[in-house]
Amino acid sequence: MSFFSEDRASELKELFFESAQELLQTLNEEALALEKRPGDTETVRSVRRTVHTLKGDAAACGYRELSELAHQLEDVLTPELAQSAQATKIPEVVLAAADTFQSMLAAYRNNLQPPSGEALRQHVTRLTSAPATPEPATLAPKFLWSEYEQVVIADSAARGNAIFHVALQIDPNCPMRAAAMQMIRNVVSDCGTVLVLHPEENTPPDKIDVVEMAIASAHDEQWIARKSHIPAVVKDVVVVRAQAAPAPAPAAKAQPADDNILEIPEVHAAPAPAAAPAAEVHGAEPKEDAAKAVASDSILRVDADRIDAVLNLVGELIIGKSMLLQTVGEFDKRFAKDPLRGKFADAMAFQARVLTDLQKSVMKIRMVPVEQLFRRVPRIIRDVAKNAGKEVALQISGQDTDLDKSILDTLAEPLSHLVRNAVDHGLETPQERLALGKPAAGTIRLNAFHQGNQVVIEISDDGRGIDRGKVVAKAIERGLTSADEAGRMSEGEQLALIFHPGLSTADQVTSISGRGVGMDVVKNVLDRLKGSVSITSRPGDGTTFQLRVPLTLAIIKALLFRVADRLYAVPLGSVLEITRATEGEIHRVDNHEVAQLRNEVLTLVRLAKLSKRKASPGKKLFVVVIAIGDRKFGLVVDKLVGEEELVIKALDDHLVATDLVSGASILGDGTVVLILNIQAVIGRLGREAAKGAHA
Repeated sequence: MSFFSEDRASELKELFFESAQELLQTLNEEALALEKRPGDTETVRSVRRTVHTLKGDAAACGYRELSELAHQLEDVLTPELAQSAQATKIPEVVLAAADTFQSMLAAYRNNLQPPSGEALRQHVTRLTSAPATPEPATLAPKFLWSEYEQVVIADSAARGNAIFHVALQIDPNCPMRAAAMQMIRNVVSDCGTVLVLHPEENTPPDKIDVVEMAIASAHDEQWIARKSHIPAVVKDVVVVRAQAAPAPAPAAKAQPADDNILEIPEVHAAPAPAAAPAAEVHGAEPKEDAAKAVASDSILRVDADRIDAVLNLVGELIIGKSMLLQTVGEFDKRFAKDPLRGKFADAMAFQARVLTDLQKSVMKIRMVPVEQLFRRVPRIIRDVAKNAGKEVALQISGQDTDLDKSILDTLAEPLSHLVRNAVDHGLETPQERLALGKPAAGTIRLNAFHQGNQVVIEISDDGRGIDRGKVVAKAIERGLTSADEAGRMSEGEQLALIFHPGLSTADQVTSISGRGVGMDVVKNVLDRLKGSVSITSRPGDGTTFQLRVPLTLAIIKALLFRVADRLYAVPLGSVLEITRATEGEIHRVDNHEVAQLRNEVLTLVRLAKLSKRKASPGKKLFVVVIAIGDRKFGLVVDKLVGEEELVIKALDDHLVATDLVSGASILGDGTVVLILNIQAVIGRLGREAAKGAHA
C-alpha cells in the first residue's frame, strides 16, 4: 500500500536518487579520510550517520535490498571496532559498500533487478565475527605532584569539589605542537578549574608528549574524557577520579593537611571515547544534525528542466528585445523629429538593463563550482594507484570556479579518463622515481580558472611525459598520417595524434588503460561541448592536458558576418581581432594559404567553401583572427555585420547533418543565423585546402 499518488511517489524517488548520489560521494570522501586516519572514532561516527541516512531514505522509497544492506554495514561502524585490530579494514569495506550501493541505485533507476550484495555481506560478517580486541594502551601516567601542588589539590577537595587526574597523550603526527597545546588548555578549561598542570607552560611544545593535570570539575570521568579527546591532536586520554581519605574525627582537625591528602587509585589506561556509553555518544549527534538541518533549510532543490524552461523564456525575451530594437530603429528613420523617440530610447534602455540582470541571474542558477567535478577524483586516484602499486599525491586549486552544470556533468567522463591515464601511464613506479632522483610519490595537479568566456581545466602530472617520437611512429604505422605530413606538424599537432581512435603508446595493456579508447572519448566530448583540448609535455618532467569549454551552451555573444550572401556567427570569446588583407597579400606555404600579421604568419581558411556560391568580389577581404588552443587562424569573410547576443537553438540531425554547425539562432527580424563549430571548420576546410593544392 502506498501513501502517495503515483506522480508524487515518482517525484520522491527522483529526489532520493539525487540525494543518494551526494550521500555516496560523502561516503567515498569519509572512507578515504578514514583510510588516512584508521581508528578515528569521530570519522567512523560520521560514516555511520551517512549510511544511516541512506538506509532510511531507501526504506522510505521501498528499496528494501539497499536498506537492509546498509543496516548490516552499520554493524561495522562502531567505535569499539574502530579501536580494535580490525580498524584498518573498515575503510576497504566502506569503499566496497559505496560501489555496491552505486550499482544498486543504477539498477533501481532503470527498473532492473539490483545486485545481491552478497560479497559485501560476507565482508561485513568477517569483520564483525573477528575478535574485536582493543589495542593496548600506551599511555601510563604517573601523576607525581609536588608537596605544594598536593596542598592546592587538598584545599580544593576540602571545599567539596570533585578532583580528577587527567593525562593526555599528544598525537605524534600532530604537525603544530604549539597550537595543539593551546587547544588542549582551552578544552580542559571548559571541563573545570585546572589546579595543577605538567609540564609547565614555558616548556618548548616540541618536547611535550604527555600532558598531566589535576582539575576540579562538576562533570564525570566519561564526559571529561570525551571532551578532552581532540581528533588529530590527542591520541589517548586517561581520566581518574581522586578518592578522598576518610573524613577524620573532629579532634584530629589539627593534624597536618598533607598527611594523607588524596589517594590516587591504580590507573587503568583506556581509550576514552570508546568507553563512553552509547546513549551519550548518540546524544551529541542531534546538535550536529540540527546544524545540518538549519543549513539545508536555505537550500531549495529545483529540477534542472524547470531552470532550462525559464532560461528558454529568457532567450525568447532576448529575441523580442532584438525585434523591438529594430522596430525602434525604423521608427527613428521615419519620424526623426518625433518627441516619442526619447521616450522609446529610455524604455528600451530600462528593458535591456532588467533583461540583462534577469539573464545573469538565471545563468547563475545553472552555475555550480568545479569542486563538484573534482570531488570524484581522489577515489579514482586511490583505486588506480593501489592497483598499479604507485604512490600518488593530489593537489587541487581553483575548485571554486563556476561552470554550467550540464557542461560539468558531461566533463566527468573525460576527466576520469585523463586522471586514470596520468596515474597508470604518466607516473613512474616509486622505484623508478627514486632512481631518477624524484620523490617516491608522484603528483597529480588539478586546476580550474576563467579565461574570457571560457573555463580552463588543467590536469597535469610530474611523470615521464609523452614520447612524441613514439606517438608519431604509431600514427604512421596505423596509416593516420605520412612521414612527410608528420615532419611538417608542430609539437602540439604531433602530440594531438594520440586522440585518434585506437592509438596508444602504452607498452602494456592493463584493465585500466592502454587500448587507445579513452583519449578518443576525451576529444569527442570536448568537440560536442564546442571546446578544445591541448597537450604540453616534456620527457621526464610530466604532461599537462588543458581542457577549454564555454561557460554555458545556452546564450553567447557572437560576431556575425556574411560569406557568399549567407549569414554566419562565431563565439566572440574565440575572436582575437579583425584585420584586412588583399588577394596580393595572401601566399601559399606548405599547401596552405597564409598571410603576414605583424611579425607572425597566419594560416587562412576561406569560409566561402562552405557553400557552392562564389564569394563576393572585392579588393580587400576581412580576416577574422581566432584562437584554438595555442594556435591562431584567420577566417576569410566577405562582410562584417556586427556583435549580437544569440540564443543557441539545437538543430535536429535530420535538418543539418554536419559537424561544421554547432547550432542556430533567430535574429530580431526573423533571420536564421548558423553558429559555426570553429574547431570542425578549421579541421575540415584546412585539410581540403591542403589536398586540393597537393593535387
